[in-house]
Amino acid sequence: MTVTEETAPASHYDRIGGASSVKAAVDLFYGRVLADPELAGYFTTVDMVGQRRHLTLMLTVVLGGPNEYAGRGLAEAHQPLNIPVEHYVKVGGHLTATLTELGVPADILAHVQTVLGEVQDQVVASGNRPGV
Repeated sequence: MTVTEETAPASHYDRIGGASSVKAAVDLFYGRVLADPELAGYFTTVDMVGQRRHLTLMLTVVLGGPNEYAGRGLAEAHQPLNIPVEHYVKVGGHLTATLTELGVPADILAHVQTVLGEVQDQVVASGNRPGV
């Protein structure tokens, strides 16, 4: 009789290829965002090396990878920018397009989109939310 160990299902992070895949996604994502004339202005004075590292750590956590993020919270970082919902939606669209281009499975895309919906109120300025 053979005893088999139950193994935990692979995290989304592991399923897409881990750190190197997340880094590739972040690089492609910021290429899209910085080429978007409606969004590029948010980053004119931003250290993009640090910004890429920051998003890599956050996306790693969202995908179930190791949590090494120790930065500011989403609201603290984004509320001063007065981001309208239309720009948030565009950023989410760029992230979804990036992950789709990289062949990320549909269930992982759906998870990322769910998280984007859950954190929207932390990023979008309160006066820029529908119904507010």
